[in-house]
Amino acid sequence: MSQMTKRALEASLKELLRHKPLDKITVSDLTDHCGVNRMTFYYHFKDIYDLVEWCCEEDAARALAGQKTYDTWQQGFLQILEALRKDKAFFTSVYRSISREQLENYLYRLTYDLMMGVVEERAAGMTVRPEDKEFIANFYKFAFVGLTLDWIKNDMRQDPAQLVEQLSTLIHGDVTKALKKCRIDKS
Repeated sequence: MSQMTKRALEASLKELLRHKPLDKITVSDLTDHCGVNRMTFYYHFKDIYDLVEWCCEEDAARALAGQKTYDTWQQGFLQILEALRKDKAFFTSVYRSISREQLENYLYRLTYDLMMGVVEERAAGMTVRPEDKEFIANFYKFAFVGLTLDWIKNDMRQDPAQLVEQLSTLIHGDVTKALKKCRIDKS
């Protein structure tokens, strides 16, 4: 029942965002639209931004669905972009509202997890310091998130598959090269 209520609140928020900006939606708007009382809302979330964060986390879990390997990162990133585009009204509103930082943090976590999976896989059999692996994953995280935020700012006009293809062309083999340069040789 708890997950059903949360999903109903998520659906109400996403529907309301089609008609008004996030900073104009109140808890009363949400509960009226959803058909629950205010106490039910506050049982699950401390405020609307907490609900936004929960929505982002749920979307992230659905978007990635195990696509964290070198051979599947492109599919994982494409799924992230497609999930953003599917809920365009939601993510565009979050991007343009005072909670843009929440969207950035969501994308940072999501992309870091994706890239760290790739880095760990490519580092198999190499001795690479954890901080070097983190640096490589962070480098790609910042590049991916910057491109994604720019894509959102430009109303998601570019085809997600084209964006992923451009990224793939740029970084093909570069994760492995970076890891080899960071490798600790055991002599």
